[in-house]
Amino acid sequence: MKGVHLRLYTYEYRKHHGEPVYAWLLDHARKLGIPGGSAYRAMAGYGRHGLRHEQHFFELAGQEPVLVEFIVSAQQADAFIAALEAEGLDLFYACLPVEYGVTGAREAPPRDDD
Repeated sequence: MKGVHLRLYTYEYRKHHGEPVYAWLLDHARKLGIPGGSAYRAMAGYGRHGLRHEQHFFELAGQEPVLVEFIVSAQQADAFIAALEAEGLDLFYACLPVEYGVTGAREAPPRDDD
């Protein structure tokens, strides 16, 4: 199948509606029917403003970059980005073409809310 790899970048400390942006993104994507997503905390990085963020023991706790990503159809990516803009979120993102699929015939694991 063909689709896009939607990658959204934020920082661990950022909040939206009182929760971390990365958690809000995952929850909102699930509500919109996006089948899966992941969040990853980086060891170090810098963003469009040139400020370097690194994982240190205490000094910058919570300021590490976080990547949230989804493999979706182009239509799902467009709808999700439109929803984020409607929420007023200021996020850098990348949309890359991807070919994806699932190997083997497996049953889906139970969901957290089942």
